[in-house]
Order: sequence, then structure tokens, then C-alpha cells
Amino acid sequence: MKLILAGGSGQIGRLLNRYCARQGWQAVSLTRTVQEANDVFWDGQTLGAWTEHLDGADVLVNLAGRSVNCRYTADNRRQMMESRTHTTQLLGQAIHKCQRPPAVWLQSSTATIYDHTLDHPNDEVNGVINDQRTGAQQSWNFSVQIGKAWERTAQEHCPSSTRLVCLRTAMVMSPDRGGVFDTLRTLCRRGLGGASGDGKQYVSWMHEIDFVRAMHFLIEQTHIQGVVNMCAPEPIPNTLFMKEIRQAIGVPFGLPAARWMLEIGAVLMRTETELVLKSRYVVPRRLQEHGFRFEYPRWKEAVRELVCR
Repeated sequence: MKLILAGGSGQIGRLLNRYCARQGWQAVSLTRTVQEANDVFWDGQTLGAWTEHLDGADVLVNLAGRSVNCRYTADNRRQMMESRTHTTQLLGQAIHKCQRPPAVWLQSSTATIYDHTLDHPNDEVNGVINDQRTGAQQSWNFSVQIGKAWERTAQEHCPSSTRLVCLRTAMVMSPDRGGVFDTLRTLCRRGLGGASGDGKQYVSWMHEIDFVRAMHFLIEQTHIQGVVNMCAPEPIPNTLFMKEIRQAIGVPFGLPAARWMLEIGAVLMRTETELVLKSRYVVPRRLQEHGFRFEYPRWKEAVRELVCR
């Protein structure tokens, strides 16, 4: 099997590259920084020689997009939006030119597309999508708008001959350096792994093993298309989420951070508090309904496996 990974040099791309190698599949990463033997240069702006690799490939996985771990200035917002919608449109144009287009297009989206909820989970059928919040949480609307535009662009530019699956992905946890879990573990080891804000906001997550297995599952299940939530079935409140990390690494206490402390820290670290304060209460209804079985459905077992590795 041949997979094309657009934006394949990031954490998720590395996970998929390793999985493809174990499966004996061919993976080609489209990237601006060619470093590995399977890397192919693209600028994410124009059609070029990279399109030749797409013709005849079995799967296209689009991971391209500027990191959201930044301050939401006007310029950064523009880059975050355009880096997603333009590259998605570009890939659609390339597929239309293929004599043998990929059978399936796995398109990145985000679990942050759902509303901040504490009393009910969001699934693909009944999930609430709201980009009209006001007051202190008004800045959270932009992440929802990104997710909606990302999915809409893929839907508009995907040819009928290619099956499209939009992946509303939660935080994918792996022990890789610089990843989300590595950052959280470091905070806990330094005594800063307490609750964020009131700690009631839900954290949706997915173990890397289940993530790559779910991707394989979606490739094989040719009847699945449309939106799929990529997350573990048991999201938990931030307080318990951080507690499980501390217990797994043997740190008895974590200093909690009030909202005002997080606001100051976010300015100093050039990021946004939404990344830790917005409740992502998301569940994988469609994966489970179609028979996918999680190896790590609960955070307690998942975090211990990650720490051991």
C-alpha cells in the first residue's frame, strides 16, 4: 500500500511513518524540509513534481497546517486558516488531475470544533458546534471556525471517486520528544502538574497505538466516510487527567494554576489559554459503532504505558 502524507514531518506524521514501516507499506511525506529518504518537497502553495507521487497512491492523509500553539494575533490567525484551507484546496486540485486518484482521503480536522461542554459528551451525531460565544470565551470561536473551514474545503474539492473521511482528532499521546505528553510530563516533574483553572474541563485524548490502528481501520472499512471523532471513549476532567500523570511518574503533588495565572503564562509562552481551559468532551461514536476496539480506552492504563516507554 502507498500512502501520501501531506505535512508528514510533524508528530502525527512521524507516528504514521513508523506504522507504515512496520506494516511494510510505502509512505511518502510531502514536506518543506526534506530530511528523510521518503520525503518529497512541496511548498504547500503550488502544484509541482510532488503531484506525480499522488497519482496511483492508495491513500492521501492531509496533516498540513500551521501550529495553533501561538498567540491568536491577526497575522497568526490568517496563517493558521490559510495554511489549512489553501493546502486542502491544492490537494483537491492535484487529485482531480490524477489518472488513478487515491481511493481514500483522510483529512485532518480537530476535536476543538465542538462546543465547550461539561454536562454531556459530543459525538458525530449529537455534538454541538458553536462559533458564536461571547464574553471571555469569544476568542475560542476562531478554533471552531478553523475546523469548519478545513472540513468544508475538503468536501468541496474532493472528487466523487475518492472516499473522504474528516478526522476530528483529539490530543494524540506518544512519548516522542516535544509532543503533548512530553510537555505535560515535564510540567508534572517540575511540580506544576496541578489542575488548570477549576479543573472541571474535560480532556479528550487518544493513545498513539489506537490512533494508528484507527487510521488503518478507516482505510480498510471502505463504507465509512464523512466525519469521525478520533479520541478515546473515556475523556476525563482536567483534575483527574493531571493526577493520573503525576501518579504514573511518582510525583505526589502538582501546583494548581488559577485562570489569571494561566493568562499571564500564556502571554509569556506566546500561546493561548484555550488549549487548556476549553472543555473537549468528545467521544468516538462512529468508530465504536463500526466495531473498532480500543487497546487503551482508559487514561489510567494509557498513561502508565507511555511513562514506561
